[in-house]
Amino acid sequence: MQARYDGPPHVVWYQPNCYKAILRNLDMAAILTTSRIRGRRTARFWPLVAVVLAAGVMLGGMAYAANNSVQGAKKEDGYDVDAPTAILIEAKSGSILFEKNADELRAPSSMMKLMTAEVVFDALAKGEIKLTDEFRISENTWRKGGAPSGGSTMFAAINSRVSVDDLLHGAVIQSGNDSCMALAEGLSNTEAAFVERMTKRARELGLTKSTFGNSSGLPDPGNKMTVRELAMLARHIVLTYPDHYKLFGEREFTWNRIRQQNRNPLLATLEGADGFKTGHTKEGGYGMVGSAVQNGLRLIVVVNGLTDSDDRATEAKKLLEWGFRNFEARTLFAADQTVGYARVFGGESRSVKLASPEPIKVMVQRNGNDKLVARIVYTGPVRAPVEPGQRIGVLKVWRGGNIAVESPLVAGEPVATGSTTRRAIDGASELVIGLFRAGVEKL
Repeated sequence: MQARYDGPPHVVWYQPNCYKAILRNLDMAAILTTSRIRGRRTARFWPLVAVVLAAGVMLGGMAYAANNSVQGAKKEDGYDVDAPTAILIEAKSGSILFEKNADELRAPSSMMKLMTAEVVFDALAKGEIKLTDEFRISENTWRKGGAPSGGSTMFAAINSRVSVDDLLHGAVIQSGNDSCMALAEGLSNTEAAFVERMTKRARELGLTKSTFGNSSGLPDPGNKMTVRELAMLARHIVLTYPDHYKLFGEREFTWNRIRQQNRNPLLATLEGADGFKTGHTKEGGYGMVGSAVQNGLRLIVVVNGLTDSDDRATEAKKLLEWGFRNFEARTLFAADQTVGYARVFGGESRSVKLASPEPIKVMVQRNGNDKLVARIVYTGPVRAPVEPGQRIGVLKVWRGGNIAVESPLVAGEPVATGSTTRRAIDGASELVIGLFRAGVEKL
């Protein structure tokens, strides 16, 4: 299939079901395909050939994969970093600008304190606790995470009572292991019970790979996270808890008459840097999560596995500066604009419009001709009746081999239950298609 248009570059939307549309006035181009997943099986689509800007792109194979990240260095226009694992995303859309071994599990070290902080933020939002509540510093917390431990600590005194607010300051600014343990014991009675809560909460947030052995990030075989999921967690904190996020940008905190500086080197070296955490253990190496805003654009970077503390600061800053210099946001679809269609089973209509309640934006290179591939993925056919706003599927946009953005799609219109005849015809159609597919898979 070839698309010819003499005006500005456009998005070509092609579907095997023969629904077609051209969206103009975008300074980019992409191919959109719609594929269904029956049950838990993966649908396939016929290879397509299209002209994208001035280049040809051949597509084929699987329409959906649980994880579309291709491991190994992803060089954007020849760009690469020294960090073994790294990712750079735009916070508002979640658009991925760069990734390298983004799904490799590593020890997150103190970067894991973001998960501890999120659980506390969530408890505050639900009214389970208040910032003024005080938690006791147990002997266990004091010995393993306090002054006698020799690790990062807020120096809370044994058997003292410290407010949730101060413990959060100690955990975020001073990277206090005792702060995290006290929060864990205060919320869940034991750190082990809190770790279970961390895991449950992580799954609720879509962090499917992360595992936790403690609340602080101290060496433990159970502490494993990917830079992708650390970036997802950081983005969630920025968007969901804007008031609490300000804590990550505070430069210093004093407790027990001991003043400590924020360990984030970006706060003093990069314009617009305002938060997140560093981390280091022998198992994980040096890493950090960083975020900065320039000209209204917020980027989040995660690097891990470096051998030197200076290198992690340099790599994180370099990635952020590269992102700010080379990318800008463009709108693919406006809010509530029809993105595509999903097939409906047993309805008055045989299809339903799909849209996003929020604008779908993607980051593109300022001076480059980005080749984007977008696919609508849903489990289908969708059974009638269908309500407006009902979650149907997801739009996945790739830049090269990387997923640039994922956006949920909902029904843009109602579809009522069809007649008995309509349902019978749809049932026979699905049976024939199912038998044909089964026959093809046996070949």
